[in-house]
Amino acid sequence: MDRGAQVSERLRSEERLALLDSPKLSRLDGAIGIRVITLEGVSQSFTSKRTSIDALTNVDLTITDGECVAVIGRSGCGKSTLLRLVAGLLTPSRGTVRIDGTPVTAPRPDVAMMFQRPALLPWRTVLQNVLLPTEIGGRRPGDPRDLAHELLALAGLRGFEKRLPHELSGGMQQRVALCRALVVRPAVLLMDEPFSALDALTRTELGEELQRVHMERGTTIVLVTHSIEEAVLLADRVVVLSPRPGRVREIVDVKIPRPRELGPNGHLVEVAETGAVLHELLADR
Repeated sequence: MDRGAQVSERLRSEERLALLDSPKLSRLDGAIGIRVITLEGVSQSFTSKRTSIDALTNVDLTITDGECVAVIGRSGCGKSTLLRLVAGLLTPSRGTVRIDGTPVTAPRPDVAMMFQRPALLPWRTVLQNVLLPTEIGGRRPGDPRDLAHELLALAGLRGFEKRLPHELSGGMQQRVALCRALVVRPAVLLMDEPFSALDALTRTELGEELQRVHMERGTTIVLVTHSIEEAVLLADRVVVLSPRPGRVREIVDVKIPRPRELGPNGHLVEVAETGAVLHELLADR
C-alpha cells in the first residue's frame, strides 16, 4: 500500500472512531438493557407426516448483558434453530427461552436479527432499506434518519445513501443490513452466519466493524458461525454444540484482550491456540 493510500485509510478509521463517540450515535444506548437471556432444558423437534427430526435436546445456556457469544458446531447441529428460538421465530418443543425472566413466545422489538443474506428490497435505496424497521415497528424518540446516516457513515457507506442494492457489492449490502439491524437500537443482535457468503478480506473488515460497535456500544450479540477464527476474534465465549441433536458440549472463554486482530502486530498466536481447542472439540464426535 502506498503512502497516499495509507493516509486515506488512517483518516477513514479516525472518522469512524469519531462517529462512534458522536452524540447522535450514542442514542444506540437508548435501548433498554437486557440483563440476561436463558435457555432452560430447551429441545426442538420438527415433525412431518413421515418423520421426526430432533434438532436440539436439553440445551441450557445463559447469556448476560453486553456479551458477544458465538455458537459453533457441525452442519445440521441446530445452531440456526437455537438462534430462531431466542428470536421468538420458533417455540421450543420442550423447555423455556426467557429474556429477563419473561418467556419468549414471539419476536420482540428490542431484539434484531441479521440473516445469511442481506435481503434488501431492490426498489428501495440504501437509506430507505436501513429505515425499513422504523416504518414497520413504529418510531422511537428522535429522528431515525439522523441515526441511519450516522450508522451508514460508520460502515463506510457515506455517499451511497441514494444507491439501489444492485449498485452495491456483496460486502456493501451486508453493511447496509447491519445498519438496518442497528437503527432500532436493539438490546440484542442475533446474527446467523451473516458473513459466510463474502470473500475473506471483506469478511475480516466486517468482523472488525462488528467488534468496534460491540466494544463501544455494548450491544449483546449472539453469533452463529462456521468459522472458528471468526468466533475467536469476535466472541467473549464460544458455545460448542454436539452433532445433531445439538447439545451444549462445551463453553470456551476467550481471554484474548480487545481489540483483536490478525496480522503482524495482531493476536495470531492467541487466536491459533484458542482455535486449536475449539477444533479439537468439534473433531471429537
